[in-house]
Amino acid sequence: MTRQRLSRRRLRFCLYAFIGVFVVFAVRLFQIQALDMGAYAAKAVEAGTARVAVPAPRGEILDRNGRPLADSVQGRNLTADPYLTAPNAPAIAAVLHDKLGDRIDYFDTIDKLRRKVYNPQTKQMVPARFVYVAKHIPADEASGVLEALEDYPGVFSEKIGLRSYPGGRLGANLVGFVDADGRGRAGLEQAFDKRLTGTDGENTYEVSPLGVRIPMADTTVRRMVPGADVVSTIDRDLQWYADQRLAAGVREASADWGLAITMDVRTGEIVQMSQAPSFDLADPRDRKGPWIKNLSVERPYEPGSVLKTITMAALADQGKIRPESPIVVPKGIRVNQYHIGDYWQHGVLHLTAAGVIAKSSNLGTIVAARHMTERSHWEYLHRFGFGQRTGIGLAGETAGILRDSNQWAAAHRATIAFGQGISVNAVQITRAVGAIANGGVMVTPTVVDAYRLPDGRQIHAPERETKRVISPEAAAIVRRMMEQVPRSDGGTAPAAQIAGYRVAGKTGTAWRVSPETGKYIRGQNTVSFIGFAPADKPRFITYVVLDKPFRNAGGGLTAAPVFHDIMSMALERFGVVPSGSKSPKVDLDW
Repeated sequence: MTRQRLSRRRLRFCLYAFIGVFVVFAVRLFQIQALDMGAYAAKAVEAGTARVAVPAPRGEILDRNGRPLADSVQGRNLTADPYLTAPNAPAIAAVLHDKLGDRIDYFDTIDKLRRKVYNPQTKQMVPARFVYVAKHIPADEASGVLEALEDYPGVFSEKIGLRSYPGGRLGANLVGFVDADGRGRAGLEQAFDKRLTGTDGENTYEVSPLGVRIPMADTTVRRMVPGADVVSTIDRDLQWYADQRLAAGVREASADWGLAITMDVRTGEIVQMSQAPSFDLADPRDRKGPWIKNLSVERPYEPGSVLKTITMAALADQGKIRPESPIVVPKGIRVNQYHIGDYWQHGVLHLTAAGVIAKSSNLGTIVAARHMTERSHWEYLHRFGFGQRTGIGLAGETAGILRDSNQWAAAHRATIAFGQGISVNAVQITRAVGAIANGGVMVTPTVVDAYRLPDGRQIHAPERETKRVISPEAAAIVRRMMEQVPRSDGGTAPAAQIAGYRVAGKTGTAWRVSPETGKYIRGQNTVSFIGFAPADKPRFITYVVLDKPFRNAGGGLTAAPVFHDIMSMALERFGVVPSGSKSPKVDLDW
């Protein structure tokens, strides 16, 4: 009896256990087939699906005539499956290093080819199935690498758009470059990165368990959209010539660096923006150091005597000065215990306002500036755009420094009149003096004319903002004064004369400021020349800056010859003919 009860209990326990297991399986089956059916179906589809990315080519950066400054060519990223490459890692790494040189590190590549990852299911380290071993390799070079590795399984390639810079150093600081991930990191590449970047596409299709595409199976395609082209205002030939001429000017003057900008005064279009030293866009190893910056917008400096044109413009607009206005120039001025003089020793002079500009007298400019209030002086500087960004749209632009007039000491008011005690960037000066050339109307500078969409449509950039800053009469007065600067019988820049053309301009010399101490460095200057032509019907303005040239060098001696050559090239390139009229002569003394 006892044995029978025990047997029944065992049978009952086994029955209950069987029913329990059955219920667990039934519930799990119901969960899989009813509740989680979609998720498991998706996993099944995922397991039998292959995705192929279709990279979108980056848009081109073109000059004003449609010639490429930056474009995209076919390239490859080299990838590896460490599950397959680990046994031959040293041999594969040796081939890669032999073919690619210093672009890869031999020992680092071995580590990649043997890379392992943690598998949470097995709780063990297992070989990875995907690593990058080299990126941004030209397509033909990548093909050669794969051919050399045909005896070693596990190295593959994926298509990418590779950025190319046909001009090398041509306009490098303006054009800019992209990083390893294809994102713009400087210049136009950075400023217009969103427009240049396209949208990658993707092809999805079914594959067999062995990874072979199944014919006639469903395929889905997400269309790739290429990036838009950016049509710049730059003239490639003028840019190349200006790059070379500026570099020669920097060498001849033993300067630390130099800038040259040419702008159409009517439209604000920058047709050339050069810098020396520069760097080679075609060599990624050269993209480091201080010279990758675009100093034309990123480097603040004190402009010196070129700012005298703005002081005279403010006075002329208030009816306080004309070219022949007499100015008594003292032999020196003492302000707040500071002695201010001219670059040459002299006694009391009797100059006209035109003579003050032609001879670049600091003292004469201070005397003239006293005919307006400090507040009025500041308002005109602000009206001409100083202390504000220009709106050119390039990254890293400095606004410069223009203190409010209520912070000016007597010495500040005196030195700002001739361009010390105020900091600017080169595009600000070009825009401001360009307004004098343009009849008193200041135009926002631009480096982009249009955007070309993938479907071929071209969208012009928004119209540049214009603003009248002085009257046409005041602009004409200052232009006449500036035409006396290239005169060979008293002006400071006879080297700026261009045969057959009327030229107006102004030299500049300013003490350099130490970036460490913020104090002036005596004996070290930033020199410049700005000018426009034809002076009677201005078309282009060119500004040349040379920093820390040889001792006692002036803008008329070093920067004006560079101006002459670049402006001559610009007038020729754009077919600007001489007007045939003669420059009106104004007495420099009275």
